[in-house]
Amino acid sequence: MAIALRKPAEIEKLRAANKIVGGALDLLRENTKVGMSLKEMDAMAEDYIRSHGARPSFKGLYGFPNAVCTSPNEVIIHGIPSDYKLQEGDVIGYDIGTELDGWFGDAAISVGVGEITKADEDLIACSKDTLMHAIENIKEGMRFKELSFLMENFIRDRGFVPLKNFCGHGIGKKPHEEPEIPNYLEGGSPKSGPKIKNGMVFCLEPMICQKDSKPIILENGWDVVSADGLRGSHYEHTVAVINGKAEILSLA
Repeated sequence: MAIALRKPAEIEKLRAANKIVGGALDLLRENTKVGMSLKEMDAMAEDYIRSHGARPSFKGLYGFPNAVCTSPNEVIIHGIPSDYKLQEGDVIGYDIGTELDGWFGDAAISVGVGEITKADEDLIACSKDTLMHAIENIKEGMRFKELSFLMENFIRDRGFVPLKNFCGHGIGKKPHEEPEIPNYLEGGSPKSGPKIKNGMVFCLEPMICQKDSKPIILENGWDVVSADGLRGSHYEHTVAVINGKAEILSLA
């Protein structure tokens, strides 16, 4: 497994692509209101991305038809934008990718619509807090499996479980590169496998289920739900390892 080490100038190009992702996500968060359709949210983000000189990299990727993965309620990831209009109490996830001058950006958020329940607040907080806890604990020389184990323990300590068979990933000149970074320990000891090094750039994306980790892909071939049929949440940042620590690139 060859994990790329990026030069400072390359990290800045990745930061530029990711800054647009962060801006698009902020725009969607601000406009997440009752009555907005998922297709409207998708079009809004695509306009923002293109107006900033970038391309929505998810559009056409592996055949995905839109710029934004819009994942309402029971859909945890990869939701295709539809005519569904947001309703009070919904939970909606947005996942956005960009390509700018040959470099890729990727991040995701989950947002409540209007007043949401305490249970849904906890669900969203789990994915966001897991992500930030992982980023704060990354250090050069740590193994990726240790990072996966750390995220799994954090998720389970909150009373949730990580979605299986989907993972974080490297990013650079392609939207998905080595390594794969599950949100749970997969095979072997946490003290095995490749180490995190300065110059590595990758996406961490906790995907949270309530009771059952097993994913089910719906008939459209994209929307992923949990076998428990309950709501999920998803958060993601692109980070670069600089001076031994992780720095978030996907902020506006």
